[in-house]
Amino acid sequence: RISRLPNSTIDDMGQSMQLILLLVASTAVAFNPAVSRPNIVFILTDDQDIVLNGMFPMEKTKQLLAEHGVSFSNAFVSTPICCPSRSSYLTGRYIHNHGAVNNTVDGNCAAPGQDWQQGPEKEAFAVHVKQNGYYTGYFGKYLNQYGFNRTGGVQHIPPGWDVWMGLVGNSKYYNYSVSFNGVEEKHGHDYHKDYFTDLIANRSVEFIWNASKEHPTQPFLVVAATPAPHGPFTPAPQYSETYSGRQSPRTPNWNVHSEDKHWIVREQAVMDEHTVNVSDTVFCNRWGTLRSVDDLVANVFEALQETKTLDNTYIIYSSDHGFQLGQFCIPGDKREPYEHDIRIPMYVRGPNIPKNKTVNSIVLNIDIAPTIIEMSGSEAPNNTDGRSFLQLIKNQENALETWRHDFLVDYHGQGHPPCWLDHCPAPPPDKFHEIDATNNTYTCVRTLNDTVNDYYCEFTLTGYSEYYNLETDPWQLKNTVHMLSQDHLELLKKRLNQLRSCRGSECHQ
Repeated sequence: RISRLPNSTIDDMGQSMQLILLLVASTAVAFNPAVSRPNIVFILTDDQDIVLNGMFPMEKTKQLLAEHGVSFSNAFVSTPICCPSRSSYLTGRYIHNHGAVNNTVDGNCAAPGQDWQQGPEKEAFAVHVKQNGYYTGYFGKYLNQYGFNRTGGVQHIPPGWDVWMGLVGNSKYYNYSVSFNGVEEKHGHDYHKDYFTDLIANRSVEFIWNASKEHPTQPFLVVAATPAPHGPFTPAPQYSETYSGRQSPRTPNWNVHSEDKHWIVREQAVMDEHTVNVSDTVFCNRWGTLRSVDDLVANVFEALQETKTLDNTYIIYSSDHGFQLGQFCIPGDKREPYEHDIRIPMYVRGPNIPKNKTVNSIVLNIDIAPTIIEMSGSEAPNNTDGRSFLQLIKNQENALETWRHDFLVDYHGQGHPPCWLDHCPAPPPDKFHEIDATNNTYTCVRTLNDTVNDYYCEFTLTGYSEYYNLETDPWQLKNTVHMLSQDHLELLKKRLNQLRSCRGSECHQ
C-alpha cells in the first residue's frame, strides 16, 4: 500500500526517483484477469488554466499522462464558470439544455426538483456507468450549492454513486464539511487530517484498493474533483513558499485597459502596484496548490499499479474552466469570453490510447460524459450534445471528417439592482476580480479549423458585439466587429443562433 499523502513529503530528488519508479513499473503491471472491461478514473481540477502555464507545476502529471497518453491542444469549456461547466461535464449538455446557468440555486445549481435533481442529474454519466455494472465512487467538489438545506442537505446523494464524498458548497482547503455517504463529516484545520486535496487523494486510493479487493469482478469508476487551484488559494505547508516571488505571465493583454470591449471590461482601471502584488501572490499560491494535485495524480497512479489495474484503466484529467491574472486589468477571475478563461488542460491515457500524441481537434467539457459512457460499454443518450472522443483519438476517418469545427460559449451574468454589479457598490479595485454583472451575459461562436480561427460574441442585454481573428490577434486585443462585411456578420449570427438552440446531434455538426 502507498503511504498517505500528508506523511509523504519528499524533496525534489525523491520526487524524481518516485516518478522513475512509477514509469518503469507502469510497463510491467499485468491486467487483473478477473476484470475485462476497463476501469475509469476522472480527475477534475477547479479553475486550472492552460494559457497562463497552469500545467507548469504538474511535472508528474505531464509525464504520467501526457507522455504516456494523448494531449488535447484545443480543449475548451462551453461556459467559463464552475457550476454550469460542471453540470456540462456531468450531463454532456450545453447549459441551455441542462439549465444550470450560474452558481446560485435560483440559477439551477444543484437545484431540487425537475430543474436539476429530478431532471438532468438523473441522466448524468454515473447513472449510465452504474447501469453498465460498474462500482462507482465520487470524491471532492461537486456543485457549488450542493449539501445545503435548500438543495436537500448532505442526505442527498446524486444517483449513480456507490461511494459518495461530496463537498458542501464551494472550494475550500480547511474548515469544511463533506457528505460521506449521506452523513455530514466535518473537517478542521489540521493539515494531516483535513487538507482537502489530500483527503480526496487518500479516499480515492482507498476506493481503488477496496474495489480491487471487495469487488474484483466489477470494473470501477472513480472521480477525484479537487478544490485546487480555486480560491482561497491555500497551498499545503510544504508548498507554501515553493513559488514565492514569481510573477504571473505578462501576456500582451496583461494590465491593458481596453475601450472596445463590453462594459465590465471597460470599467477596469489599470492595476496599481498593490493590485499587481495581490494578483502575483494569487498566482504563486495557485501553483502551490497544484503541487498537491500533482501528488494526487501520482498516488492514484501508484494505487492502480499496486492493484494491477493500471493497464486496464483509462485516466482522464481536465479542469472546469480557465482563469485570468491581470489580463485586461482583471486581477484574477474567470467568467469572460476570452481564451484564457475558456481553454483548459485535457489529457487521457489508457488501453489502446497512443502514447505522447497530440490531438488538435476541438474537444469540449460536454465530450467527457459521452466518452466515459462509451468507455464503460454503451452509447450516450440521444439528447447528449457532446461526442465521445475515443474514435477521434484512434484516427478513425469518419470521426475526423464529421468532427466539429465550432462550438457555443454561453454565460449568464449575475447582478443586483440598483446597479449591474453582483456587489453594489463596487468593492476596492483589488477585490473587483470577484465581481460579476448582469450585463455580462453573452453567447459566442468559437470557430477553429484549417482556414478559420475566430470568435464572435453577442452580449444579450446591451446589444454589444465582439469579434476577433485569432490568427492575427491571438490575445484578443482589438475588437474588429465593425470591420466585418455584412455578409460575414450575417453568417456568424446565423451560426450562433443555430448553436443557441441546438440539442443532441444538432450540436455535433
